[in-house]
Amino acid sequence: MGEERGKGRRALITGITSQDGAYLASLLLEKGYQVTGTLRPGGTSLAQAWRLREMGLLGRVTTVTVDLTDGRAVSWLLDDHVPDEIYHLAAHSSVHSSFHIPAETFASNAVATTNLLETVRTRCPDTRFYHASTSEMFGEAPEVPQTETTLFRPRSPYAVAKVAAHQMTTLYRIAYGLFCVNGILFNHESPLRGPEFVTAKIVRSLTRWRAGEQASPMALGRLDARRDWGFAGDYVQGMWSMLQADQADDYLLSTGRTWSVRDFVSLTAQALDIRLHWQGTGARETAIDLDSGRICVAVDPGLFRPAEVGELRGDSRKARERLGWSPTVELPAIIAMMVKAEQARQAQTPNAVRE
Repeated sequence: MGEERGKGRRALITGITSQDGAYLASLLLEKGYQVTGTLRPGGTSLAQAWRLREMGLLGRVTTVTVDLTDGRAVSWLLDDHVPDEIYHLAAHSSVHSSFHIPAETFASNAVATTNLLETVRTRCPDTRFYHASTSEMFGEAPEVPQTETTLFRPRSPYAVAKVAAHQMTTLYRIAYGLFCVNGILFNHESPLRGPEFVTAKIVRSLTRWRAGEQASPMALGRLDARRDWGFAGDYVQGMWSMLQADQADDYLLSTGRTWSVRDFVSLTAQALDIRLHWQGTGARETAIDLDSGRICVAVDPGLFRPAEVGELRGDSRKARERLGWSPTVELPAIIAMMVKAEQARQAQTPNAVRE
């Protein structure tokens, strides 16, 4: 039924070269969609496309370079492609760097979303629109687990910008009757996760350590921060399901279980047969590689966020009951996938740089 629904339909994915963009493009192509994706101006096309290449998608999707913060450019984009569905994934998504470039982060996330919504309203009001919200919007939430109705208390410029984009999407649904939905996705990982994220940093660094190619300890920020980690492949299925529903609504996707950053490190070490021993507390905490006797992981207070978020854990009951969605891959298996992919990459091109 899903394949029949997608056959011949046109989808636009902003940020198609991202982790979620590549997995979503693959899913939509399997369902028979014609897929167009946006690239950001000023990037290196080859570097941007490494995920599409690894997924075997190059040549199967159409790409176009566009500045989504330019309203006229967005209008031309939708005039040219007239999509049946828009999956708006493009964003400045690094929480850490958003503290250094708050204005750019707000423009990339909130202004771009508004441009797309306004163009949908004026040019293609029948187009269904998905906005990628984030669990970071909850910040220091007043309740755990969080649901679709939990109060937002953002703790980073990234999260503030995402709250604005989320609320604008809701406004266009209420004010203009557009089919606009927000997907509040909790952390989700895969072998396609970018190196600017701590999870990919952990996998890459420990893989290099295991291979004897990294001598210095891996520096990390707060090890006690807890997150609800799922698999990106599961979560893009949820995105698609939201746009196939009879009525537009917002949905939260999560596993309902949290792990600390320290847990993520330990699980990665186990997948690589590295025996770690944790010692010390706070800023003095380290992990020792028992086989070499050397410090493998160290805390760097310089990597602490100005406003840290302790625990994010979601209740995805609404998506499970109304969309029939559920996560299928648990974190240890996700990490095993990431380690295997990273080992293959390092064996092929040890010093490759990925954006």
